[in-house]
Amino acid sequence: MPAPPAPLLLAVVPAPAVLLAVVLVTIGCDRATRDAPAPTRAAASASPAAYVGSQRCAECHATETARWQGSHHDAAMQDATPETVRGAFDGRSLDHFGELSTFFARDGRYFVNTVGPDGENADFEVAYTFGVEPLQQYLVRLPGGRLQALATAWDTRPAAAGGQRWFHLNADEPIPADDVLHWTKLSQRWNAQCAECHSTDLRKGYDADEQVYETRWAELDVACEACHGPGSRHVAWAADAPRGDAAGEPALRDGAGEPALRDGPGLVVRFEPWHEGRWRFQGEQPIARRTAPLASHVELETCAPCHARRSTLREGRLPGEPLLDSHRPALLEPGLYEADGQIRDEVYVWGSFLQSRMYAAGVTCSDCHEPHSLALRAEGNALCGQCHQPAVYDVEAHHHHVPERAGADCVSCHLPARTYMQVDARRDHSFRVPRPDLSVSLGTPNACTDCHADRPARWAAEVVAGWFPGGRSGTPHYAEALAAGRRRAPGAAEALASVAGDARQPVLVRATALSLLDARWGGPAPDALEAGLRDSHALLRLGAVEGARTLAPAARAALVAPLLDDERLALRLDAARALADVPAEHWSAPQRSRFAATLGELRRALALDADRPESHVGLGLLALQQGDFEAAREAYQAALAIAPWFVPAYVNLADLEQRSGRDAEGEAWLRKAIAVAPDLAEPHHALGLWLVRAGRGDEAESELARAAAIAPESARFAFAHALIVDARGARAEALALAEAALERHAGDRDLRIAAASFAGALGRREQALAHARELVSAWPDDAEARALLAELEKRAETAPEAPAGPTD
Repeated sequence: MPAPPAPLLLAVVPAPAVLLAVVLVTIGCDRATRDAPAPTRAAASASPAAYVGSQRCAECHATETARWQGSHHDAAMQDATPETVRGAFDGRSLDHFGELSTFFARDGRYFVNTVGPDGENADFEVAYTFGVEPLQQYLVRLPGGRLQALATAWDTRPAAAGGQRWFHLNADEPIPADDVLHWTKLSQRWNAQCAECHSTDLRKGYDADEQVYETRWAELDVACEACHGPGSRHVAWAADAPRGDAAGEPALRDGAGEPALRDGPGLVVRFEPWHEGRWRFQGEQPIARRTAPLASHVELETCAPCHARRSTLREGRLPGEPLLDSHRPALLEPGLYEADGQIRDEVYVWGSFLQSRMYAAGVTCSDCHEPHSLALRAEGNALCGQCHQPAVYDVEAHHHHVPERAGADCVSCHLPARTYMQVDARRDHSFRVPRPDLSVSLGTPNACTDCHADRPARWAAEVVAGWFPGGRSGTPHYAEALAAGRRRAPGAAEALASVAGDARQPVLVRATALSLLDARWGGPAPDALEAGLRDSHALLRLGAVEGARTLAPAARAALVAPLLDDERLALRLDAARALADVPAEHWSAPQRSRFAATLGELRRALALDADRPESHVGLGLLALQQGDFEAAREAYQAALAIAPWFVPAYVNLADLEQRSGRDAEGEAWLRKAIAVAPDLAEPHHALGLWLVRAGRGDEAESELARAAAIAPESARFAFAHALIVDARGARAEALALAEAALERHAGDRDLRIAAASFAGALGRREQALAHARELVSAWPDDAEARALLAELEKRAETAPEAPAGPTD
């Protein structure tokens, strides 16, 4: 059974082969909270507000400016000068697998002699610094307006901590000039990867015809207007209006007790003044509560675009606008997050924080971080002590570690860190209670064995259960449902539907549960998806649209088409993707018209990343779903023109040849894909299927076996391998392969049917019945499953049990 289409900006090869190619992005409660309100806007004006620059802001906001200067936002990107460059450009060199990079200065300018795009060493001038702590990267200009990030970086940590050295970001492997990860390639291109979140009001300016960039920005770094919006109207107001008491407003003081201006008219976004809700301890309660509920999530929406794993849908976003109006955030997807929601890849805080009890209680970013300097409001456990009584929590009776040592730090247990780019430790902001018991059952990480690396998770689970006998160890956790959904395990539909419908669970978790539901499972899945599609929370609708791709076309049209008018751009675009292959008979005329308009929005969103091959593959898939084979071919070939290494385009072209009646030409595309990426499973699988159609069984088995070996996490590859083995008459071997795969994919329908069928054909009655009963248990509404069980039960009444053993 083919997998459902993937969400926006994921490239998927239609059945029989499915390949996901995720776009690289800059890298990403009150559980009943609805969409964040739109930011408070300035009064209407004949002309839009313009960016004026941080120097104009500094004229009135000296305190805030002083805090911002030198911050990570201020140093996000800077001209390379003696004041900004941290690295030692003094002639020293770094040898990386025989490739030598030498760093030197000349006439006040900074250079690196390193391997360039042609594989030869040359001098490259550093144009900009990029970041500041714990490492600093350097940007080099290449032709076509490209700014490329060198793979060599300076470790800015103190020498005592291992810093003050040059190092290579890919320390464990050579990266030759023809490698997709080489610093001269797309994956290291500032324009395509990093620019949006390291500058203010960035416009990529990519010309797809000429393949050149004219990237522009309002300010080079993350400046005042990146968060407050274009300030021209505010500056005009300030020129005429007195401040403080003279303006008829009370003088305010900020979190440090210093005078501060109230946000004046003309600002794009008004952040909630800190004094309108304070955290106070009430009576004997050990945890503080807000004196007034959080009025909106405007602050979080302002931070989210650069602190979430997401893809960009449009440029020109204003601060405070709902994230889903300009970006599509990733849910708790495999590879990005662990099954229990802990961070795995670089996901930039937002997805973690939305899972937290802090978010549910009304905590916002600036409660812990001063918004201009980005410094913590307090150091060490004192930060947590603002809202958690130290007498209750900062004591050995709570943390069970020796005071003043690392184990007694709140963050060690509740914000464990993962290290990226070799030296950059980033903390998981879900503020979770350590659950080593989940490590035992699901293999997720836990804070205990992060420190006690020589101890197993079972030891940690027993210790924690002993410390907190009435605690959370062993209690249900949404991780179990998400893990079951990822594995398509028996009972996944019920578990996921339960999480999706539980308003006590974090909304991002509920959205993820909806995205993992498969309507073909029956049971509660279709009803849960329908409820999610109609929910008032945009994230739940987003997750439900992803799951709704598994609905039959008529049901999809009926339930998803209303989202073509959704107020959130991400929802409209995902709805268009989900509906792109729905036949015309399921549409009303108004729906068809609305779909055409939304399809235009989707194409524009994809074209925004026309410098990336994923964009062209996405456009090709849309064309294919619309039956336009020539447009699909052009799009796939455009992807390869800018990225000859991009395997999904090759595999999609092979699939297109088959659909076009030119299947014989598909082999060449697939062999090119394997030549580009011999250790990627998908092209081997696709070539194996092509060889089956060509009647070359021995070669087909070799390719399908290779795919299954490379990617044992894929039930689909294991299923195809078992079928080809059965096709050559080795049924017992095929049964063994299917049963081995079922140990990893217990709920996979196709594998379970194959195992039942193989066992039945071998005369292994009880073995076949066991698989058939598991199948019906997992898929109770599946008519084919019930029919198979009935047939096997009938056969068992008359046929003798075959002896166990490897007989074919």
